[in-house]
Amino acid sequence: MPWIADLILLSALWGGSFLLMRLGALEFGAMGTAFLRVALAAAMLLALLALRRELHVLRRHWRPALSIGLLNSGLPFALFSFAVLSIPTGLTAILNATAPIWGALVAALWLHEKLPAPRAAGLAIGVAGVALISWDKVAAGPGAAAWAVLAVLAATLCYGLSASFTKRWLPGVPPLATAAGSQLGATIGLAIPAAFLMPPLTGAGAPGLKAWLAVTALAALCTALAYVLYFRIIERAGPQRALTVTFLVPVFGVAYGALFLGERLDEHVLLGAAVILVGTALAVGLADGTKRAAAASKVKRA
Repeated sequence: MPWIADLILLSALWGGSFLLMRLGALEFGAMGTAFLRVALAAAMLLALLALRRELHVLRRHWRPALSIGLLNSGLPFALFSFAVLSIPTGLTAILNATAPIWGALVAALWLHEKLPAPRAAGLAIGVAGVALISWDKVAAGPGAAAWAVLAVLAATLCYGLSASFTKRWLPGVPPLATAAGSQLGATIGLAIPAAFLMPPLTGAGAPGLKAWLAVTALAALCTALAYVLYFRIIERAGPQRALTVTFLVPVFGVAYGALFLGERLDEHVLLGAAVILVGTALAVGLADGTKRAAAASKVKRA
């Protein structure tokens, strides 16, 4: 299953995006951070698409590719950038893990996909791990602003909808073309609100170098590269398995918080991380894959 390596790398990239969004949003604001993230990513991906002489692929599928951009990137990025200004980045990463729940529900209702018992159990175990990590943070109250939490949940609902949209309307489209089109669509969708809400980019009160480095890293690593990986996982393994990346994102998000913000990794966080990993293994069908591999090996030996 080569998509497993993509899943882990994608988790590491998106786990770091919350720290970078906070650094950007402190100076660019939530809408400005989201707009610059998608605009820079769109420029990078379109340039790469042109170098590979694959712009014609995007032209053939431009309507669904542009449409998915606002749902899968523009709105969620703006909502997350708003949330990290009010709640800890680690908590935001943890709440992000609700995306597979929305994704499974949307896929079942819209695409009529079946959810086998082991994968359903994996989703439940993953949610239990998220609850174990986040319970004390949510119960503490003051740091978990209600509007910020609702914004994160709305963002994850967007992810759940867009995963099934991609599977329904963009099957067989190369991941690079889908990623480029989606970021271009998000850029177009956010351009007008960003023009009114983003601070001046030059002058005495302009954002500093740290903020620019943050949004550039967000665009290049956590968006351009990450969305190529994400759409490739959807194409290879389906939308529900692609969304299980959000079970791993909290593990990386908490680890980055400990490394760069000095956040303490106590016992219940480590236990919750382990539970999430077990749930992810079941949700993405690793156990079934192992059984199939073993059966195939027996057949070959016979």
